[in-house]
Amino acid sequence: MLRSFDTSVLIVGAGPVGLTLAMELASRGVDVTVTETRRAGEPPNVKCNQVSARSMEIFRRLGLADRIRNTGLPPEYRNDVAMCVSVLGTELSRIKLPSRAGRVRGEKGADGHWPCAEWGHRINQLHLEPLLFAHAAAQACIRILNRTQFEEFIQDSNVVTAIARDLDSGEPVTIRCRYLAGCDGGRSTVRKAIGAELAGIPIYQRVQSTYFRAPKLKGLLRGEPAWMYLAFNPRRCGTMMAIDGQETWLIHNFLYNDEPDYDSVDRDWAIRDIIGAPPGFEYEIISKEDWIGRRLVADKFQNGRVFIAGDAAHLWIPHAGYGMNAGIADAADLAWMLAAVLNGWGEPPLLEAYQAERQPITDQVSHFAFNMAKQVSQQRREISADIERADAVGEAMRAKIGQEAYDLYVQQQCCGGLNFGYFYGASPVIAYDGAAHPVYSMGSFESSSVPGCRAPHFWLSDKRSLYDALGDGYGLIRFDRNVAVDGLVAAAKRRGVPFNVLHIDDAEAAALYAKKLVLVRPDRHVAWRADVEPDDPLALIDLIRGVPAMVSRERVLAAAPAAN
Repeated sequence: MLRSFDTSVLIVGAGPVGLTLAMELASRGVDVTVTETRRAGEPPNVKCNQVSARSMEIFRRLGLADRIRNTGLPPEYRNDVAMCVSVLGTELSRIKLPSRAGRVRGEKGADGHWPCAEWGHRINQLHLEPLLFAHAAAQACIRILNRTQFEEFIQDSNVVTAIARDLDSGEPVTIRCRYLAGCDGGRSTVRKAIGAELAGIPIYQRVQSTYFRAPKLKGLLRGEPAWMYLAFNPRRCGTMMAIDGQETWLIHNFLYNDEPDYDSVDRDWAIRDIIGAPPGFEYEIISKEDWIGRRLVADKFQNGRVFIAGDAAHLWIPHAGYGMNAGIADAADLAWMLAAVLNGWGEPPLLEAYQAERQPITDQVSHFAFNMAKQVSQQRREISADIERADAVGEAMRAKIGQEAYDLYVQQQCCGGLNFGYFYGASPVIAYDGAAHPVYSMGSFESSSVPGCRAPHFWLSDKRSLYDALGDGYGLIRFDRNVAVDGLVAAAKRRGVPFNVLHIDDAEAAALYAKKLVLVRPDRHVAWRADVEPDDPLALIDLIRGVPAMVSRERVLAAAPAAN
């Protein structure tokens, strides 16, 4: 029997990216259907191990941040990253990061200077994804079709018709939608169907990864248990992460160039050497999670009414969890644009901004991750046997390696630049004013109100987050109540654009923002700024909602005061 559905947006894939996109759309009143090959409740692979601060801000808006933060490691289990000769051996250095309970108490770590509404959270995808699934499944606007395989689609100027198959009955399923989003992973069927190709480095490194249970391991750890251990010894270097904070762990053994296959290295030997396991140490392999490090970005993210996001659009070595977290950022950007068009206030060309914004950023991040991987690989290959000497030479070597490892890994484990530094520099729906965007790296950034940047976060005098106060649509921050905004408010109302004016009396924040008026998008990036409203407010409102007329941009820029 043929099954048929109509929906506004069809999402292929119910991983963290697809579920975030679905929840973002549903929160804006858009009905969504999600297809997923797995059964409801079937666990994912043990993949990403942390949710970035930027992603947690997205989940805060969706009402999920507290629930996520209360899931994962035990409340008092610290998020430290320990560099050591082996997991049970001599510690070389430590990046100190509070436990989730410590965050609540106000404890600071190496990322304590960040201006954010939410801190990052160490939680494995194994625990995160079921939480996201349960929340999404409970939304009235979301239909999830488990055990359903997406196969193909056709599109015209008005609709996309997708064909899927029920994996249990074998029956075809027809889904008609306004837009389709492929969040279906690295082997994406949707990416192939839109003719997008991945470009970059297909294989840089193979990683022998093992998820295992060892109930006695925690009791053998020296000192305060860490969330992550980085082992440096001349026999085998590797990484171990706590999954449940009790008895389950994940070890990555990064293979060398002369070890081309996963079976090139004895898995048991590598695990024991990375741990520094004593004789008789017992553990149980739960699953093998081997993966390939790559640097690949799709040459296009859109074809007509069809889009791709997450691993379907980009693949790289997931330093700092920035495979999944970059995909969540994709979802947040695409969602507000789709919702704007579907809800009637955005024009269809607004959707062209998705590729213009996200493709360059993901290409940048892929290079950050790849360069970090090269530095890490070099360090792992240059571990002298002196590191294990019980004398002054050994002590000096341990201090040297410990400091080098700290300086390298603090960039990725406290990656402020990837969270807050990136900007959209060539978007058709941002009114640039000629000011240069601040330079950023993986670990460093400068908060700025230059159009395209993330609006700097600060806490209001009433203890509310700026982001909470801005609302779900466009937010206009006014730092001087004497500056008129009536024209912008009227223009937004005329076009149906969700628009909120927030008056801020805070000299420090006003100095940070540099301008008296700053317009912030639903995704918290700055769309426009000036000291007075433009002579033609309607032109600015038309620009930000995707009106395809260069005259709008020219009129906006002509009316805006020159940048300092």
